Amino acid sequence: MNTPNDSRREFIRKTIAGAATLSIGGILPGFSARSYANIVGANERIQVGVMGVNSRGLALASNYALQPNCEVMYIADVDSRAADKCISTVEGIQKKKPRAQPDFRKALEDKDMDALVVAAPDHWHAPAAILASKAGKYVYLEKPCSHNPHEGELLVKAAAKYKNVIQMGNQRRTWPNVAAAIGEVKNGVIGRPYFAKGWYTNNRPSMGIGKTVAVPSWLDYELWQGPAPRQAFKDNLIHYNWHWRWHWGTGECLNNGTHMVDLMRWGLGVDYPTRVTSSGGRYRYQDDWETPDTQVVNWEFANNTNMTWEGRSCNGRTVEGNSVGVIFYGEKGSLLIESGNSYKIFDLENKLVKEVQNDLPIDPRDRMNPSQKLDAFHIQNFFDGIKKGTPLASDIVSGHKSTLLCQLGNIALRSGDTLRTDPANGHIRDNPKAIKLWQREYQKGWEPTV
Repeated sequence: MNTPNDSRREFIRKTIAGAATLSIGGILPGFSARSYANIVGANERIQVGVMGVNSRGLALASNYALQPNCEVMYIADVDSRAADKCISTVEGIQKKKPRAQPDFRKALEDKDMDALVVAAPDHWHAPAAILASKAGKYVYLEKPCSHNPHEGELLVKAAAKYKNVIQMGNQRRTWPNVAAAIGEVKNGVIGRPYFAKGWYTNNRPSMGIGKTVAVPSWLDYELWQGPAPRQAFKDNLIHYNWHWRWHWGTGECLNNGTHMVDLMRWGLGVDYPTRVTSSGGRYRYQDDWETPDTQVVNWEFANNTNMTWEGRSCNGRTVEGNSVGVIFYGEKGSLLIESGNSYKIFDLENKLVKEVQNDLPIDPRDRMNPSQKLDAFHIQNFFDGIKKGTPLASDIVSGHKSTLLCQLGNIALRSGDTLRTDPANGHIRDNPKAIKLWQREYQKGWEPTV
């Protein structure tokens, strides 16, 4: 006998199978402005669980709760304080209290839950998404999609094997004016684009020198570490400073650089590079911060194009008047995508010939919630992928390619070598020292498999 849940999931399955593909000018995957609540009724809302809700995850949980075609069903966090705050916030939005489940793996056992939103630390991204895929769930995965290239390839295999929808959270792909700007580049407004430059700047403080202390009562540190080999708890690690430790984080290049690298790759129409170089270091402070606070990465591609990214975590001087951005240089001019949902086009004489202004305010340095209203486009595209089979703005294959470029930049920096890479798959050629960084060691018993 079929349960109401069986019928609901069968409806979603049939909708995916029978849906038509929509697009806007071939650039932005279709976004339906109509509420699914009006189409299929409140009982057909997509049920999600959110993993990791201290900062970015809290913003995502709130945004998902705001969507009329969604219900936040579970909040999973190893920090009981963060979980309590998020549950209260979400309940205030959707007028229904989500359940607390500190171990997201137990939430995956619930057949009523359709999708998992992963906003935990980077070392958890791919392993959690793979476990969710095995459990038959759809996945919204914060960037970067993986901690290392090996995990990214596992994710691609998982999506192919389990045939689930996995969307990476590089949300600028669905910002309307940003997508239009990429369309302009592809349509030849600046001629053939051959060079792109991206950047990120901030004024991050020192993380100090941590002390080994007892694990707080509010934290399940064992589960927080998960797949990472065990290390002692220090008082300057959680919640944000893990970004700057290679053991768990991936540095600014993947923390914020992924967004701009993705736009550059999209505009230039490239996938994997032939050559990667990187330089930089921890220059501003002497503390426990391992990843570079200042870094420049350069990628060369087989189609005679080049792109570079500059990251300055500890000096907020802007570039082109923006703390974050991308500029494409072509045969006939340049196109600047600014920090918000806006762009400018210049001719070869540096004359401004077109300007499309931002219509929704954002703060790119807000590490929690820089662009709530714009990010809803990305969430709805994820839902369209689930319910209608609409192409994702950032499917996991595309997400992996952009993430891998940043990972190759970090590998070039850490190995101290110029990387020669295979343009067919991005694999490093003839460099055993660099190839060792293609994947990490795992805590025994936590190794991700597809």
